[in-house]
Amino acid sequence: MAKLHNPPTIADPIGTYSHGVEVPPNARWLYIAGQVGHKKDGSVPPTFEEQTEIAWQNIVEILNSAGMKVTDLVKITQYLTSLENFPRYAAVRAKFLAGHRPASTALVISSLVRPQYLVEVEAIAAKAAAPAQKAAKKTARPAARGAGAKRKKRR
Repeated sequence: MAKLHNPPTIADPIGTYSHGVEVPPNARWLYIAGQVGHKKDGSVPPTFEEQTEIAWQNIVEILNSAGMKVTDLVKITQYLTSLENFPRYAAVRAKFLAGHRPASTALVISSLVRPQYLVEVEAIAAKAAAPAQKAAKKTARPAARGAGAKRKKRR
């Protein structure tokens, strides 16, 4: 499980994120490419909220495919094309994160790769490796003896 770092010697985070996230050794890492509000059928909804919902649904599906959950997210980067959309973005993000606070960066940019895209979210997840299982001890068994074989006595 990741350890959150919000030291008391610096200002508190200004939002629902953590300043630092420490990942345990031997964790599995998942890098999720920027997800936009592009539906499986190729359509792009016109509203910011719908696009944000789709981007986050995609992230959840990618996490699921890797056997991970939203609580395994350690870093998210959000790109918005308008600062006015940030409160609406934050509300959708909060619904998906459900109190989880990964490290986070939000940027307001002039445009994404296609003009109809209004938001893009990329993420990094890490999941602690399952505890190593000890190799099964092989027990040497004496070779089977025939019915008439005698046992040798030890002295």
